[in-house]
Amino acid sequence: MWYYKDKEFNPAHDELSLWVGFVYEIEDKTNGKKYIGKKTLWSKRRLPPLKGKKRKRIQIKESDWKDYYGSNEKVKGLVEAHGGDRFIRTVLRLCKTKGELSYYEAKEQFDRDVLLDPMYYNEFIGLKVHSKHLGDIDGRRREKVCE
Repeated sequence: MWYYKDKEFNPAHDELSLWVGFVYEIEDKTNGKKYIGKKTLWSKRRLPPLKGKKRKRIQIKESDWKDYYGSNEKVKGLVEAHGGDRFIRTVLRLCKTKGELSYYEAKEQFDRDVLLDPMYYNEFIGLKVHSKHLGDIDGRRREKVCE
């Protein structure tokens, strides 16, 4: 079960379509260690063109987010060995674009010092975000200083 704002997170399919993904925290109840990551809510698959057509088709479906416990090998091993009940999964932020998702994942990771704090399972921070990817994030638009 995922939690968001201290409530169970289980939105309807049409409500879920408003978001690309979320930034999350997984906490190990036995030792208090945490993991910060991001998860997309939708997956895309490219299918071959229909007979007589040239354009590839794109199939969009809901991802495996409900059963997801992160990409960290240590956390995945613990889930496999002890089950998911050992962890509390919390949605920290819902995001509307992939750029916003990457930005806020990295922001949470840097703000919490996940690479320096031994209470986090995180082992690296991967990031490649351009200001154009963010657009009008949280009602703030990045202004150009020079032309």
